[in-house]
Amino acid sequence: MPTAWAKCYDPNGARYGIPTYPWKLAPDGLATRRQLRAKGLRPGGQEVVAQVMRINRRAGGPRVAYLYREDLAKPVRPMTSRKWGALALAMLARRTCPVCQITYSYCLPTSLGCCVLCAYPDTTQPANCAPPRRS
Repeated sequence: MPTAWAKCYDPNGARYGIPTYPWKLAPDGLATRRQLRAKGLRPGGQEVVAQVMRINRRAGGPRVAYLYREDLAKPVRPMTSRKWGALALAMLARRTCPVCQITYSYCLPTSLGCCVLCAYPDTTQPANCAPPRRS
């Protein structure tokens, strides 16, 4: 058994306190938050049952994903019309320049705090034009 794989295999939970499995080797019936979400489920307040772990050679530390029981998961709450409206207003605010009040089809960069034309008013060419080519 390779050493990295052995560090990640603890089905009894003696080493880490909860059962730990190597990456992609978790038992059936357990899923991560993203896997639950893909199935239209959410953890629903249940405790973490186990974890999957892999050793990241590049970063040096272990990567951990917590597992939840699928049979105890609850369905995702549907979005109400009020939530959809609030989301639409929030996205509209992200696309509207606070200086010139123009609404763009893309989200404005947060690093500038406004649109490119307002952030750099001294430029002579429009922001959607490519820079001139050098011969």
